[in-house]
Amino acid sequence: MPDFDIVILGGGSGGYACALRASQLGQSVALIEKGRLGGTCLHRGCIPTKALLHAAEVADATRESEDFGVRAVFEGIDMKKVNDYRDGVVGRLYKGLQGLVKSRNVTYVEGEGRLTSPHTVTVDGTEYHGKNVVLATGSYARTLPGLEIGGRIMTSDQALTLDYVPERVIVLGGGVIGVEFASVWKSFGADVTIIEALPRLVPAEDESISKAFERAYRKRKINFTTGVRFQSATQDDSGVHVTLENGETLDADLLLVAVGRGPVTSGLGFEEAGVAMDRGWVLVDDRLHTNVPGVFAVGDITPGLQLAHRGFQQGIFVAEEIGGLHPRVISDADIPRVTYSEPEVGSVGLTEAQAREQYGDDVSVYEYNLGGNGKSQILATSGFIKLVQRKDGPVVGIHMIGSRIGEQIGEAQLIVNWEAYPEDVAALVHAHPTQNEAMGEAHLALAGKPLHAHA
Repeated sequence: MPDFDIVILGGGSGGYACALRASQLGQSVALIEKGRLGGTCLHRGCIPTKALLHAAEVADATRESEDFGVRAVFEGIDMKKVNDYRDGVVGRLYKGLQGLVKSRNVTYVEGEGRLTSPHTVTVDGTEYHGKNVVLATGSYARTLPGLEIGGRIMTSDQALTLDYVPERVIVLGGGVIGVEFASVWKSFGADVTIIEALPRLVPAEDESISKAFERAYRKRKINFTTGVRFQSATQDDSGVHVTLENGETLDADLLLVAVGRGPVTSGLGFEEAGVAMDRGWVLVDDRLHTNVPGVFAVGDITPGLQLAHRGFQQGIFVAEEIGGLHPRVISDADIPRVTYSEPEVGSVGLTEAQAREQYGDDVSVYEYNLGGNGKSQILATSGFIKLVQRKDGPVVGIHMIGSRIGEQIGEAQLIVNWEAYPEDVAALVHAHPTQNEAMGEAHLALAGKPLHAHA
């Protein structure tokens, strides 16, 4: 039985980050993955979808080029070339990641692993024993009870492999995955309708961001229905037919089911090994320990945000925790979030509603409109940056909407995580002309000295 300091089950963002950092700290590591190194994010999630979104941005720029004095003709989408471009991006990153793991002396095991004791993972009859075991098996695209995936009804997994642009699409779910695919398909020329059971699109975001997002989608002629639940769907040779609980029926070529992701934990031996679970999720404390000594869990199988960079950071955290470095705990609220649609949404920290629930009236809020930002005018985008501050205290939330605004999330997450005061950020120099200036201007205003904004 091969013995290691750490055996990691799952080679996605959380698993491979844990392996690389643990090896760096001198630990012997076995990394076990049944699919392809990099997991969902690299092969079926973050990277391929963002490649499609960039192709969509190019399509929109071509259509609108005359607004900028550039004469160009948009002739359509060649999905084979789009998919070749996407696969090229994924392939280069995959090759680089394979080289990294190999160079760090990580024992990489291809095959389906199962936890057969608290410190043993078995792959094809071979047992790998670890002083510590890290569970990082990721997530899968959910569907709804009675809604079978197949044919014209698909999840993001199948949507990524399409070799044509559908004429009409219904997207079930107005969260991040749903609105991103809606954005792509609209830019590619499809007629798109989103169905969201909650009262607003991107419902996890600050309410003012959701309202601005809905206005932007109406302007783009992306149809959506909110506050109404899905009832049923059928499909035939002519298309897919969706019925809502209010009796309304919708027809399209495809139905994308984007109702969230579930943990990949069933049948992997977790419960048999004594690991505490709740509806498939692995329960952990704030230091990512399970209830079984020496067994940790990271990423999408733990309750909370399902973000690749959360899993990545948790993987590093666990490696350092095992290595005795006592790393700082980062709460889910302080993890940056970006929706890569058009317009983009970026946020970190508490929404205004969450801040008022936590601090009562001891909250200040300010919105800086991108209309006053030179680079945003150059990009022909609208939107705003909203700051949520504990009155006379630090900024506890930053929420942004606009084209390319997600690129500003880096400074935003530093401000929130370092508990900066508006005065701290107002004193920093923000390069001109950049959208980053809007971050500085918002903090200048909240610090009581607005310049490119009305007091």
